[in-house]
Amino acid sequence: MNTRKTILEIKGILILILALYFILVIIGNLTDYGTNFAFVEHVMRMDTTFNSENMMWRSIDSNIFHHLFYWIIILTEILAAIYLGIGGSKILNKNKLIQSKGRKISLKGLFVSMILWFGYFITIGGEWFLMWQSETWNGIGSAFRMFTISAILFIALLHKD
Repeated sequence: MNTRKTILEIKGILILILALYFILVIIGNLTDYGTNFAFVEHVMRMDTTFNSENMMWRSIDSNIFHHLFYWIIILTEILAAIYLGIGGSKILNKNKLIQSKGRKISLKGLFVSMILWFGYFITIGGEWFLMWQSETWNGIGSAFRMFTISAILFIALLHKD
């Protein structure tokens, strides 16, 4: 049993599982658009935060911007799924050159995933739109979990087997 090969296969499989996760999220966002759109809408309106006079100027009440931001999220998920699906598949290839390309593509997908969860949800949603104040529309815990999974896989891929 070649341990290096086995570790690389494990990484490839985990990358593909994350790609599958994104595919399922995308399907949910598209087939149940209204439910997940409501999350974005409430976060951007800041209607379940503490309503501090000093912070409410950050809220966005425009339906057009709510849809725009939601589509940016969906398109980012699609980009991550594509990178991760292609990268994970290439990592499982027997050819070392193809595996190396798979690592690079997977790293791009993981980076896109980290931008989504840390950049969009934790930073913009959580801090700018004060999502952390909402008991109803707070996705920081889920975003942190997904950022952590992506970051661990990113570090694992950086580490040569």
